[in-house]
This record gives sequence, structure tokens and C-alpha cells, in this order.
Amino acid sequence: MTGATMIVLIVLISVGFGVLYDMYKKHLAFKERTQTNNHKTNEQNIALKNQVNALEERIQVLEKIVTDQGYQVSQEIEKL
Repeated sequence: MTGATMIVLIVLISVGFGVLYDMYKKHLAFKERTQTNNHKTNEQNIALKNQVNALEERIQVLEKIVTDQGYQVSQEIEKL
């Protein structure tokens, strides 16, 4: 193996490891962004679930009011 071949191999290995290291850094940055976005999405999901639960409770109250006998009697009186 000549000196020129060794120099070429050293350069190729150095460049190869540099490229791999850069790819690894970009992968870590992408992973961090993904985790941040997942955290934000989870917070939004929790807020939406809370809102849905509150709306379901309101619907149950409205159903009780509408199916109540007093409400039906008052509606019949108003019709007369």
C-alpha cells in the first residue's frame, strides 16, 4: 500500500465518519422536535377530552329537564 493510497483512505474514513456524525445529530434534533410536538398534541387531546366531558354533562342535564313531567305539563299548558 502506497502513501497516496493511505492518504486517500484516511480522508475517506474521516469524511465518512463526519457525515455519519452529522446524520446522527440531525436524527437527535428530529427526535426532540417529534417529542415536543407529541407533548403539545397530548395537551390538546386532554383539553378536548375535558371539553367533551363537560358537554356530555350539559346534555345529560338538558335531557333530564326535557324528560321531566313538570316541563311536559308546562308545554301542554302553553299549547292551550
